[in-house]
Amino acid sequence: MTAPEHRPCPGCTRDVPRAFLVCPYCHALMHRESLQALTREAEDLTARGDPAGALTRWREALTLLPPASRQHAEVQRRADALTRALDASSTTPGAGATSPAGLSGGKKGLAGALAVAGLFLLKFKGLALLVLSQGKLLLLGLFKLPTLLSMLLWFGVTSDQGWGFALGILFSLYIHEMGHVLALTRRGFPATAPMFIPGLGALVRLQQRPANAIEDARIGLAGPLFGLGAAAVALALSYVLHSPTALAVASLGGSINLFNLLPVWQLDGARGLRPLSRSQRWTVAAALLVSALLGRSVMCWAVCALFVERALRDTPDPDGDPVALRQWLVLVPTLTLLASLTR
Repeated sequence: MTAPEHRPCPGCTRDVPRAFLVCPYCHALMHRESLQALTREAEDLTARGDPAGALTRWREALTLLPPASRQHAEVQRRADALTRALDASSTTPGAGATSPAGLSGGKKGLAGALAVAGLFLLKFKGLALLVLSQGKLLLLGLFKLPTLLSMLLWFGVTSDQGWGFALGILFSLYIHEMGHVLALTRRGFPATAPMFIPGLGALVRLQQRPANAIEDARIGLAGPLFGLGAAAVALALSYVLHSPTALAVASLGGSINLFNLLPVWQLDGARGLRPLSRSQRWTVAAALLVSALLGRSVMCWAVCALFVERALRDTPDPDGDPVALRQWLVLVPTLTLLASLTR
């Protein structure tokens, strides 16, 4: 049974097409009751200390309001304030920059990589706490049939390289994509479970666009940050188990996440570059250059070249984003180190 194409306006009771957000006759909001309920729920959740739940309600309210309306601007302001409060209340991943020194192979390189893994766990305790608190959500995709089927198809295509290696890369990609899902959910955005594309990778479909460049950068860079964590775990396992397969997973994981830092199309690097100021962009470019010189990753050189090209061509954000800068300065040398391990 299909839904009726029209419904009565809550203001003047005339029939109005269901797609309309505002009545064309009396200019009343068509979703007035739903908006009032969402407002009450959001305010109640905020008072109870659940900003993520409140953000979900405000994001839903935004879809029921005309984008150019005063009410839309007010709801967006409240959502932005909650997002800033969430960022301020958590320990930001990337609280300190990691030196790119020591990008050499062999035992020295492995010891340096293990030190990076330890530094990751130490500096990223806020991220670790987020993962632990959202463990149920992290497993979300494993209970979704389309995701499971796409993972099995991806594994079948890739398993000729060894089932252990294919399984390791599969879960590395899954953790990367769930980083995006966790960041989206934490900010009140609806998000799909990851879908895997054989021969390419995986993706998460956005159902609502981020409001600004800083919000988009938080969501975009969450993928490589979680991917770095997965590669660090693989590296630790390679040392404990003396497993060359786990080492290869860690190295390829570094390369894959470096690839995602390319500042092109809708890749994570393009989203992470937008809120950076001019000086912040050249700081990241310098880190990329040093990492590329000391490491042995062709991918780092590609990221460096494209980052410089974008820094010269695009208009920088005048205010900048220190959080995104710190995340770049952690991701660039550590991922380059991991990508260089087995070469």
